[in-house]
Amino acid sequence: MSETTGILAIVSGFSGAGKGTLMHELLSRYEGYSLSVSATTRKPREGEMDGRDYFFIGREEFERMISEHAFIEYARYVDNYYGTPKKYVEDQLAAGKDVILEIEVQGAMIVKQQYPDAITVFVTPPNAAELKRRLEGRKTEAADVIAGRLKRAGEESELMAMYDYLLVNDDLQESTKKLHDIITNAHARMNANGEFVSRIQRELRAM
Repeated sequence: MSETTGILAIVSGFSGAGKGTLMHELLSRYEGYSLSVSATTRKPREGEMDGRDYFFIGREEFERMISEHAFIEYARYVDNYYGTPKKYVEDQLAAGKDVILEIEVQGAMIVKQQYPDAITVFVTPPNAAELKRRLEGRKTEAADVIAGRLKRAGEESELMAMYDYLLVNDDLQESTKKLHDIITNAHARMNANGEFVSRIQRELRAM
């Protein structure tokens, strides 16, 4: 990796943990970040913009991209495809941007296999009672849907220990700074500075 290459940060967490709000706050407070934009075959909803919310593409094009291995990962939900375009992520990293990939736990493990230098962060509220309170506070879902999300959270919790960092999202401002610090510190890892190490070794040998 070059000195100017960005860090890929894979962020997962329970539904209701506040990941979306955290991402928005991070991008608004700090420069140098890029939120990975997924591609989908579903139609845009009111207010959504191509290239900002999603890359809206046709099924034929999506399936062509699958055959060309153009996605880091992809899945099919309710007769629509969703995927993470590899070129977009790698172009942003090459430009020196730290790319945030907000993705569910199974997809996160797939991406980590392809990008072993990526860091993984799991976002959670301070306790299960707070998670339930946040889900109910949305007032947008029926009780059975909330129960299903809590059941899913229990399953996801079994994979929490596989992540590099745990971020307890209790206070938004503090959590945003912690996430920024985690990614900033990742730039100092030895395996993120291979080109620098090789260069200074060559310089010293030439003396």
